[in-house]
Order: sequence, then C-alpha cells, then structure tokens
Amino acid sequence: MSQTSTVLTSKGFERSTHMKSGFWLVAIGAALWGADPLFRIILLKSFTSAQIVLMEHVLLFIALAPILWKHREELKAVRLRQVFAILFVSWGGSALASVIFTMALSNGDLNAVLLLQKLQPLVAIILARIILKEMLPRNFGILIVIALLGTYLLTFGWSLPFGHARNFIQVGSLLALGAAVLWGGSTVMGSYLLRSMKYETVTSLRFMVALPMLIVLTSVEHAPWNMPAGTWAGAAVIINLLLQALLPGLLSLLLYYKGLSTTKASYATMAELSFPMVGVVINWIAFQQIVTMAQLTGFMLIWITLFMISRQQKN
Repeated sequence: MSQTSTVLTSKGFERSTHMKSGFWLVAIGAALWGADPLFRIILLKSFTSAQIVLMEHVLLFIALAPILWKHREELKAVRLRQVFAILFVSWGGSALASVIFTMALSNGDLNAVLLLQKLQPLVAIILARIILKEMLPRNFGILIVIALLGTYLLTFGWSLPFGHARNFIQVGSLLALGAAVLWGGSTVMGSYLLRSMKYETVTSLRFMVALPMLIVLTSVEHAPWNMPAGTWAGAAVIINLLLQALLPGLLSLLLYYKGLSTTKASYATMAELSFPMVGVVINWIAFQQIVTMAQLTGFMLIWITLFMISRQQKN
C-alpha cells in the first residue's frame, strides 16, 4: 500500500471515528433533556412556564458570557443568513419551544408529551433537505403516513375523531407537536451555524439572544412571582432551578452542539430519540405514568419509520 493511500485511509478512519463519537455525544446530550420534567414539573407549582424558562436562560447566560466574550471575534463574520439561523435557534428552539413544552407538561399526559418528540426527526430531515441539501429517504411519503398514524395513536389513543371532539383536540399534545417542530428546525439551523462557528459560541448565542423575547413574554402575561414562603421551601426551589439549568440545560447543550459539529443533521436527529425514551422511563419511576398500549403502538410505528430512514442513510 502506498504512503498516500495509507494517509487517506488514516484520515478516513479518523473522520469516521469523529462522526461516531459525535453521534453519541448528541445522544447523551439529548438523553439529559429526558430528565427535564423531573425538575420542571416541580417548578410549575410556583412559577409560570415563561418565568421558569426566563430564569433558566438568565442563569445559563451568566455561566456562558465569559465563553462568548472569548470567541467574540467569530461574531464579526456573521452574515444575514446566520442572523436568521441564530434567531430561529434562540427565539424558536430555545425560548418559545421551551415555554410551550413546559405548558404541555401541565396540560396533558406526560408520556404523550414526551413521545410526541419522536416526530422531531421527520421535521429535521425535511428541513435538512431544503436548507442543507441533504437527500430525502426513499418512499418518504409512505413513511410520513405511517409516522402520522403513530402520532395519532400517541395523542388520541384508540378513539375515533367522530363523536370525540374533546379528545381529538388536546392542548398538551398540540403544544408538544409545536415544540417538536421548533426543535427539529433548530437542529438544522444549529448544524448550519456550526459550519462557521464553534459549538461553544452557538451554545452561548442560543441563550443570550433568547433573553429579550423571554422578558417580553414574561411581562405580557402579568403573572406574579410566587417564591414559596419559608427558608427550606425557597432553598429547594433555587436548588431545583440550578439543577434544571445546569443538567438538562447547559451540560446537555454543550455535549449536543459538540456532537452536532461532526454529525449530519439527519443523523443527529436520530440520536435525539434518546430524549423521549429517557423521559418516559423517568415519568414511570418518578410520577407513576404508565405507557398505554395505544401509546406503545404509536411509539413503535414512529420508531419503525425512523429505523427505515436510518438504514437508508447508513447504506
């Protein structure tokens, strides 16, 4: 074997290793999101959805401000398309998606809210085709129909829409779908930004740019800040908020964007399926939320769809 071919083989192996490690970093980061309801549901007893997300972003911005200052030179090269991507990731994927996901947790079945996040890869794959020019899987139209059937079962169970209007439209499920669409789009936009920025910069901008929108949302709702009375109760809320911000927030996104920097958006979105799976396990252990047969069937239909897409991409 020539020296040139040896070098090329070595580079190919190194690139493959980086892609594999990146995939698992995305999976670990997304798995940490599954612990989110464990903290967020407790905070909902004292604060509104917008208040929780605002406090979380303030803490994360304080933690990441020095990193953003260190990489400030990258901001000079930002163009209009990147500004749009930053706004989508921060306003849509970080601020608005977090708020409506938090609202979904208090307005619907916890497992349905989490399992509906499995639609996120379909959104990401479509947008990756449009924006990043990644190829769509074969038979994508049929696969979407199967995934939508699975989504229906996750949301409404075995009931038919006729004569069950109240069951057909559930606020929690609709909010969860909205969050899945926004997070799916954020995966693609984040992947686009990582072509010209470091993952630390993208993570920092995600939280910083979201702050003005969150301040407006919190101000508009005119809700009081109900900090629990008593030293122990107040301390418990503060500790819970810190854990929420640092684990499902800061650590998860640093791992996520580090992995996304070496992983295609269409592959990374498959790794994000660790999020609803871990969340369902936590709901079962902490909140005694049992998965119904209809939800399990819907879960499997979407899983089969994504598995078929994954096999095509792998080949």
